Amino acid sequence: MLHAGRVQYGMLATLRAATVVGIQAHMVEVEVDVGRGAAKEVVVGLPDAAIKESKDRVQSALQNSGYRHPGGGGRLAINLAPADLRKEGPLFDLPIAMGILAATEQEKFDGLQGDLIVGELAFNGDVRGVKGMLPVALAARELRVRRLIVPKANAREAAMVHGLEIYGVRTLRDAADFLAGRAALDQEAPGTMDELEPDAPGHADFADVKGQESVKRALEIAAAGGHNLLMIGSPGSGKSMLAKRMPSILPAMTLDEALETTRIHSVAGLLPAGRSLVGQRPFRSPHHTISDVGLIGGSANPSPGEVSLAHHGVLFLDELPEFKRSALEVLRQPLEDGQVTISRAAGTLTFPSRFILLAAMNPTPTGGFDDVQRGKISSTAAQKYLNKVSGPLLDRIDIHIEVPAVKHEQLMRPGQGEASAAIRARVEAARAVQRERFRSRRGIWCNAQMGPKELKAHAVLDADGENLLRFAMADQKLSARAYDRILKVARTIADLAGSAAIRADHLGEAVQYRSLDRQVWG
Repeated sequence: MLHAGRVQYGMLATLRAATVVGIQAHMVEVEVDVGRGAAKEVVVGLPDAAIKESKDRVQSALQNSGYRHPGGGGRLAINLAPADLRKEGPLFDLPIAMGILAATEQEKFDGLQGDLIVGELAFNGDVRGVKGMLPVALAARELRVRRLIVPKANAREAAMVHGLEIYGVRTLRDAADFLAGRAALDQEAPGTMDELEPDAPGHADFADVKGQESVKRALEIAAAGGHNLLMIGSPGSGKSMLAKRMPSILPAMTLDEALETTRIHSVAGLLPAGRSLVGQRPFRSPHHTISDVGLIGGSANPSPGEVSLAHHGVLFLDELPEFKRSALEVLRQPLEDGQVTISRAAGTLTFPSRFILLAAMNPTPTGGFDDVQRGKISSTAAQKYLNKVSGPLLDRIDIHIEVPAVKHEQLMRPGQGEASAAIRARVEAARAVQRERFRSRRGIWCNAQMGPKELKAHAVLDADGENLLRFAMADQKLSARAYDRILKVARTIADLAGSAAIRADHLGEAVQYRSLDRQVWG
């Protein structure tokens, strides 16, 4: 083991690290200058509080690893370039420590310009895991970095990005010995798709649901085409139970979808310990007391909210009218564009947020459809409750379905309903048709994402279909946005039926999924 002697002054060391802004990582050049003069340590380059506090972690880690820290006998200056890019997080601890060792000539490192180093240090010299490792690895590959030195806890996650040499270190001494050429480290094996879980183990199964065939049909259509769905029913009718079974029929994630979802969860620090990939489609179910920022994302340094954490999965909002009106209204942009843009003093960031919105609500604050007629609540109070959900938001929900109360005879009937595996097989078949349909259209994977051009090409109606839709639009006073939603749902119904053309019965079923909101909201 090398123990440092005298600290050399007047030396400069430069190496590369990275910082994460939103869900994108940016390369940062770490310059460490050790000079003579009054004892002083400065960090410049728009560091946040976690980086400013790194001097104590780095000093203790160096000393407890058998090295000397120059802070007590000279001037230590650390520059994080570019200077106009805000840096945050403790992932600069390890590169700063390696820079100090190189600048003071306690270690001689060769080839640092080909490496990128990140990691948080404990006082005893251990290297702790950091958030946002997947974006860092993706940025490193784009910059043609040769080697990526990361905490051992993050090595599997980084290895999901192929084309890099990934080395995981457990301690500061491990990193120094490796960079100095005194010790070898095993290169992390490239990640595979093994962590994708197409069977979604642990999810509840639709086989346990008795009755509610029309609702299960609507959920199947929503899963097959990526459509948003609203369930309206009395308390105890099974809305939440049905919603929690939605993940069991969703199609398996592709590797690209998994990487994009993992990037968001990695930045948010929500990647499960020991996992390198989000293998199942997310199912997020925030409480109705959630704030606007918690739902959409934000804070002083913008971070992903629930709409982004549900990317490529499901966002379930139970008791929809109980959410704050302002929180519901901010859903419009992500539902329409598949992304959310957040502007704060620290900057403007865009997060992906393409998800299936699954919502549930009671028809009245007292719970029953006929509570106004029975005198349990006034019509004014009932309408006020319904108006918490705005018309523009309803227009962005493709399918509205009533969830009736299940009769006792159905509950007592022996046997089980159709299993999730059977429903999922039909969903997968419909999604395969859609992937082939949109193979040349970047950013479109399912029918719900179709724009005007795709609708014109793939949702063509015959004369009977046009007459049916024209009558429905006039009779139910539906908006132009609802018109497009009906066509998208009809296209999905046709795909589930294995039909290349949209027939009148497909269109009729799609229209009925837009009728309930007009009956209830008037």
